Amino acid sequence: MSEARSPARLQILLPVYNEAATIEATLRELATTLAGVDGVELVVCEDGSTDGTREIITRLAAVLAMRLVLGAGRKGYARAVVDGFRTCTAPYVATMDADGQCDPRDFARFLPLLGRADVLMGYRVTRRDTLRRRAMSGLFRVLYRRVLGVTLRDPSCPFIVFSRESLGHLLAVPTLGMMRQGFWWEVVARLSRAGFTFHEVPVHHRPRAAGRTQVYRTGRLAGIFFGHLRACVRIRREPIPPRRPG
Repeated sequence: MSEARSPARLQILLPVYNEAATIEATLRELATTLAGVDGVELVVCEDGSTDGTREIITRLAAVLAMRLVLGAGRKGYARAVVDGFRTCTAPYVATMDADGQCDPRDFARFLPLLGRADVLMGYRVTRRDTLRRRAMSGLFRVLYRRVLGVTLRDPSCPFIVFSRESLGHLLAVPTLGMMRQGFWWEVVARLSRAGFTFHEVPVHHRPRAAGRTQVYRTGRLAGIFFGHLRACVRIRREPIPPRRPG
């Protein structure tokens, strides 16, 4: 990893909420994987955890090369990601979830492709979520494509690398965050509609090492599904803002 005083070419943003059971292993695995890779900085955006996660990442920041963005309270996934994005200044900014399901070794697939497209978009070759969640996601993808015209393989994958121009454009959208639990669906739709280019990259997806999803619990899936569908219709009706320089 790069030292904090060196300008990073790529910053990797991890939003973190109540991942005390897995966060240390995730961050140490990332640090080991990225050791010796120049120009990379890890940014951890904590979202008001109540299970000891904050204390763990604060301790690790003293021994691992990473920067912390600490929240005063719970903001929700989308707002935490956006706040983290606003602190990033590198030409490229990557995202991945902090629950251990993303394999940091896949960054080796992305690094040689920087600059090939505005957005490098991961797609999970084999998805390790529950059958119910995969089925709901598959049905929503069909409707999402019909409403918004996005044909990417896996538009909800959290493993993404943004160019500075695409990220700046995204952060200028005043209504960003309509799909609070499906933030990446919304991000991909907005950038696709604005004409940004995508290059898809296969990535691994692992079972959760511990705990359970903080968002997609069975009793909430139907409400999330229909809420996201309404957001898709609203996004389609919005004027497409012009592309902004990076």
